[in-house]
Amino acid sequence: MKGMMLGMLAETNIHSGAGRSEGFVDLPVAREAVTGYPVIAGSSLKGALRDTARESGLDESICKSIFGTEDRAGDILVSDARLLLLPVRSLTGPYKWITCPHILERLSRDLKLCGLSDGFEVVSVEKGEAIWSGDHLFLEEREFRRVDGMDEKLKPVRAALEKMILHQKTASRLDKQLVIISDDDFQWFASYGLPVAARNRLDENKKSKNLWYEESLAPDTLMYAMVFERRDGALKRLKSMFQDNPYLQLGGNETVGMGWFAVKILEKGEGR
Repeated sequence: MKGMMLGMLAETNIHSGAGRSEGFVDLPVAREAVTGYPVIAGSSLKGALRDTARESGLDESICKSIFGTEDRAGDILVSDARLLLLPVRSLTGPYKWITCPHILERLSRDLKLCGLSDGFEVVSVEKGEAIWSGDHLFLEEREFRRVDGMDEKLKPVRAALEKMILHQKTASRLDKQLVIISDDDFQWFASYGLPVAARNRLDENKKSKNLWYEESLAPDTLMYAMVFERRDGALKRLKSMFQDNPYLQLGGNETVGMGWFAVKILEKGEGR
């Protein structure tokens, strides 16, 4: 079964809600049940792709063929959108893009599932350590020790991640901003390091009527999803949607500018 991968770089804040309150956050983002990583459900992604197809001018009969109807399965299979790089504030320069060995291992498996080459070796990192191109490192208020002698192993990881980002100038920042930390440390940032904004609804007298706290993914978060075709030609049609406008709106609060991704398509036999 032929497949391709969608690299999805957040251009704005992204809120794909879980639908239930956790702690003081009234509207948290959706998370994987086992890992706790932020995730966008495949059903939500498929719905956003369907809306984009219609807006791009694809005939309704073709949309029904690709995405299916209530009584007929569509010609494509869409996975969840998985987290790949998380932007985190740093006291040592601009924000850093963090990831971890587990995330990279999973990316490697998913690339192979789509018929793509990973080209990198998954490294191991101890808790409190970091692999990156600089020296001393602070992420939020936490200090990390640099692992020496890992520059050569970091280069192919950067090369693989650059292919997932639409904008080449943005991808070039991986050289100084990519950081690999341990699975445990990454899970802490994925759980507690996302932006939380207070939102309010005012009545006609400009008085607070409903105050709530909403969690979201920050701009420059990098995610990816897999798409497979059940019938020849479905992926080609899907790819054509992004030829002139490589952007996808997904999640809540569209009217206040949230939910925009820049989409980069990776498929077998295609270079950057």
